[in-house]
Amino acid sequence: MTRHELTFPPEAEGERLDKWTASLDIGLTRCAVQGLIAAGHVLVDGKPVPKNCRPKAGAAILIEVPPPEEIEIIPQDIPLDIVYEDDDLLVVNKPKGMVVHPAAGNYDETLVNALMFHCKGSLSGINGVIRPGIVHRIDKNTSGLLIVAKNDAAHQGLAAQIKAHSFTREYEAIAVGHFRDTTGTIDAPIGRHPVDRKRMCVTDRNSKPAVTHYEVLRQFANTAHLSLRLETGRTHQIRVHLAHIGHPIYGDDVYGKAVKGTQGQCLHARRIGFVHPTTGEYLEFVREAPPYFQKLLEQMEKHA
Repeated sequence: MTRHELTFPPEAEGERLDKWTASLDIGLTRCAVQGLIAAGHVLVDGKPVPKNCRPKAGAAILIEVPPPEEIEIIPQDIPLDIVYEDDDLLVVNKPKGMVVHPAAGNYDETLVNALMFHCKGSLSGINGVIRPGIVHRIDKNTSGLLIVAKNDAAHQGLAAQIKAHSFTREYEAIAVGHFRDTTGTIDAPIGRHPVDRKRMCVTDRNSKPAVTHYEVLRQFANTAHLSLRLETGRTHQIRVHLAHIGHPIYGDDVYGKAVKGTQGQCLHARRIGFVHPTTGEYLEFVREAPPYFQKLLEQMEKHA
């Protein structure tokens, strides 16, 4: 078990413990710290604390990180579209309909199951046994590029870039309606929906800043083909932001309206760029949208 003995500094007073700890160079994400707090592995002045704890200046912080649990996820021989791979990481083009990591109702046939088979267990353990190697996610019904870390050092390096908003992340989508402006920026904080905890929403309460830039590539009769660039990476960010301005993603059955035959939102993570955490080289990869997406665009073009 790894132990971190810290003292809460005066300049951080008023800040949440999980947020402050995640800012330190000890290899723990905010999500990981929250999990340790919930499990009773974080003590402030010798006592367990709630996840929203805001320690006083000078408080003694003890964080105990248990050894990684034995991974029980079943490796499965599922074909992967691997765009790039080396000893530290790989870039995968995830198909629409594939869940990234196991969760209630999806314990197999996930990207993690496939990665466990392909990488023979060589994946970072920072995000726990359910999400080995997963640095960032895209939704089940979003296709496209994501990065997977093979070791903890690579994971930490990539996570630091995400935190600094230095990743290049470009998406394309089909959105509903007619856009008045061909380019725009949506700057609106995102947090959990107050009633439906599975959804996110634009809110000033318990939220985080979120910024999305968009460009209309082609305006059709009742839809538009968009290019989108993220400054931040909040859960469901593009889907929530577009719905917020009255242009939900075509086929989005959570934030918009289901469309027969689309099986979820028409959203694709087209481009990703980052600095390699070991070599320092900037890498960038592009994958075009899948055939169903291209076919929809062709059909919309005919009726434009």
